[in-house]
Amino acid sequence: MNPATCFAGAERLQPTPDRTGRQGAHRCSALKRNPVPMDQAKAHYTLHAAPGSCSFAAHVILEEIGEPYTIALMSPGHPETHEAWFRTLNPKGRVPVLMIGNLVITEAPAILVHLGLARPDAGLLDTTGENLVRSIEWFNWLSGHVHAVSVRMIWRPDYFCDDSTAAEPIILKGRQHLAADFARIESALTDRIWAVGESYSIVDPYLLVFYRWGNRMGLDMRRDYLAWTDHSLRLEQRPAVQRCLQKEGVSLWRR
Repeated sequence: MNPATCFAGAERLQPTPDRTGRQGAHRCSALKRNPVPMDQAKAHYTLHAAPGSCSFAAHVILEEIGEPYTIALMSPGHPETHEAWFRTLNPKGRVPVLMIGNLVITEAPAILVHLGLARPDAGLLDTTGENLVRSIEWFNWLSGHVHAVSVRMIWRPDYFCDDSTAAEPIILKGRQHLAADFARIESALTDRIWAVGESYSIVDPYLLVFYRWGNRMGLDMRRDYLAWTDHSLRLEQRPAVQRCLQKEGVSLWRR
């Protein structure tokens, strides 16, 4: 897989060389620097993403709603987030970023909510009663704690301390947090088909991101999280999820 590729719907856009003749994200960068005109705002999305990252959930929902979109996939480790053109889009320097015309949305939960609201006929975000509250509850906890604290302690211990000798205890503590977090997810999904209410929603592919990360960390997800595994298998059967896995070149199961 090319380390930096763009897809428009099911069509792959080939990267073009820069002045030095190097191949890479340059076609993608051109798309990123030139927002879709406002008269196309309702018809086309551009998602800046990294393969297998939390942006995967937004990618799945874009496939689910069926609107035309372009996905600009970054290189491994997504170094493009440090470049000036990207910092103009998102000064926080991270994916995902969703562009609709001149509107730029950052943060996975905000993007997922936007997509759910944009296509109410798809039934992916119930805005009535308790289900909306439960969706926000899931997003706040998964993004603000599980991802920002537990996962980051394991994969980015340097974020918490400059002393490299402190990395091992930070990782150990992160794994303790993550075990408790994953146990809560397992409990919440026990005897349930979907995470919120009685139907598939924008929350479900976000949970799939964390399940995949558990496999990447070497956890025995199938053995230890039976309800969550059933939930993930249901998601894997969805054509939208299968298309996204193929486009991003990632697996739910392999490390």
